[in-house]
Amino acid sequence: MFYAFRLLTLLTTATLMATFAAASATAATSRIKDIVSIEGVRDNQLLGYGLVVGLNGTGDTLRNAPYTQQSLTAMLERLGINAKGTTMRPENIAAVMVTTNLPAFSRQGTRVDVSVSSMGDAQDLKGGTLLATPMLGADGEVYVVAQGAIATAGFAAAGEAGSVTQGVPTAGRIANGGIVEREIAFELRDMGSLKLSLHNPDLTTARRIAAAINGHLKGDISRALDPSTILLARPIGYTLSMVDLLTDIEQLTVEPETKARVIIDERTGIIVMGDDVRINSVAIAQGNLVISVSETPQVSQPGAFAQGGQTEVVPRSSIGVEEKGTDRLAILPPTVTLRALVDGLNALEISPRDMISILQALKAAGAMQAELQVM
Repeated sequence: MFYAFRLLTLLTTATLMATFAAASATAATSRIKDIVSIEGVRDNQLLGYGLVVGLNGTGDTLRNAPYTQQSLTAMLERLGINAKGTTMRPENIAAVMVTTNLPAFSRQGTRVDVSVSSMGDAQDLKGGTLLATPMLGADGEVYVVAQGAIATAGFAAAGEAGSVTQGVPTAGRIANGGIVEREIAFELRDMGSLKLSLHNPDLTTARRIAAAINGHLKGDISRALDPSTILLARPIGYTLSMVDLLTDIEQLTVEPETKARVIIDERTGIIVMGDDVRINSVAIAQGNLVISVSETPQVSQPGAFAQGGQTEVVPRSSIGVEEKGTDRLAILPPTVTLRALVDGLNALEISPRDMISILQALKAAGAMQAELQVM
């Protein structure tokens, strides 16, 4: 009975280990659609200038923002109202910049979200309405017209003796506020070939993607051109469209190759290290010399029955020297892995700030076989 239970336990343990190993192997692979972008399938940035009306006295001061008055005058003239030479001092109008990203294959009549940001000295866009604003692409053509009520996430309030501001009340968003008026011509279906661009360029990854595609379709239809580009051609005799071809291959999985890299953010003390980082044989010692200086001034004054003298402040300084850290010298053997490096540095009770200095010193000494990037 004991042996049966022991055998069952061993079998269960082996099964769990095999499951974990399979899960690790699966987690190491990525779908092609997650690591590449398709040539021509991208967003397009649009920009527009417009007016926001309906503000509760928190708009632009026309004296400080003359372009707001010029825009208001031009808009009224288009509506048949002659406002030239008129002194206008409205406080519920603000000039804004309107931005959005036009998704790929957006058709006429579809809606997109737009962002609105104040240009002048408006204090708050809450409650405002954006008037019809044409949004231009890099070619100067109008692709979207935006209009609607603005939703802001912040607020501002002020009194005679103080004010409070939370968030950014001078920027907001209009959900589905833009209507697509012009389409970007791009026919993916009838293309005979296209290029796939890797998000993280790498020669090995590009070659693995090409090999996975060729193996799945059983033909030489894909090849890596450079570390970031794979050329994909529609096979001869393939009766379906390029859309169907992309659908067939985008679910294929490959194992992306990554460079040995250490990323350091000195402002926040964050360190990110890849699993392929290796350290040559090296000795590390760490220590901090802390010098503290404190000032405790004392007041010196004459005695109660003194005939003369005056009260003075006498400085008193206290200086202390303390050496913190570890007095041990850690020796790392050749080809140390990332886990061993982290365990060794943690054993020395090294703070992230000191670890940054150690990693920089290892790179300077030529002991770190990885790319070091300081943000």
